[in-house]
Amino acid sequence: MGEYFKGYYFKCSDEYGNGAVALIPALHTDGKKRSASLQVITNSNSYTLPYSDINFGKKEPRIRIGKNRFSEKGMLIDACTDECRISGGLIFGRQERIKYDIMGLFKYIPFMQCRHSVISMRHSVNGRLDINGEIYRFENGTGYIEGDSGRSFPKKYIWTQCHFRRGSLMLAVADIPFLGFGFKGIVGIVMLDGKEYRLATYLGARLIKAGNNEVTVRQGDYVFYAKLIRSNQRRLLAPVNGKMTRTVHESVECEAYYRFTCRGKVLLELVGKTASFEYEL
Repeated sequence: MGEYFKGYYFKCSDEYGNGAVALIPALHTDGKKRSASLQVITNSNSYTLPYSDINFGKKEPRIRIGKNRFSEKGMLIDACTDECRISGGLIFGRQERIKYDIMGLFKYIPFMQCRHSVISMRHSVNGRLDINGEIYRFENGTGYIEGDSGRSFPKKYIWTQCHFRRGSLMLAVADIPFLGFGFKGIVGIVMLDGKEYRLATYLGARLIKAGNNEVTVRQGDYVFYAKLIRSNQRRLLAPVNGKMTRTVHESVECEAYYRFTCRGKVLLELVGKTASFEYEL
């Protein structure tokens, strides 16, 4: 398999103050050693649970890692290390899917450093998780699922995701090495009142500004702006040539401001209280 990683990001949040949790089951191999991990991130901490292997089903994201099960219908969790004991189960409702692959035509290009996928922009979450004795209850909460695969995470990137009453959004901007050169890769979705607005490099999107915890992207008449207001960063591991040797930091539940306009008209403006934000710039 060579230098390779593959993982999925399951975020579950509750708008009524019960907190947010993200779980990341992943495979990683440097060509010699194959291993797996389950990362857990909450508002107060993050944990990495090592495993010897992981099994991906034919219909993904169906995953088995240790005693843990993940699918588009929910998850069953039973894992324990010296630092983390997590158990429980969550049921997912109908997923809100995007119209076509988030990578567009780029999904057909070989040798990409990292490929991104969006499985569900929004779905209901019901159930509970016990993480080191702290109970996370989800009663008609909201969920989001995405995936990544390839050799390494981009060297520089910014990523954000947020649910809100009228829909959901995500945006990723990254430095993409390609054929000895490089470019700013952009993929984003704003689901608003049942309509999908897509921002992507292959549709003409370009980066206007990135830095100081904020990002601005323009695509024709559309402008997307996001700014991290209140951070709550926790440590996560990320792949470098298939090995989980890089440390990044994510706020799984933070406060962020978003504005989405068309020809100057505001289509969406909000402060997300359960936003997620991650940047390495």
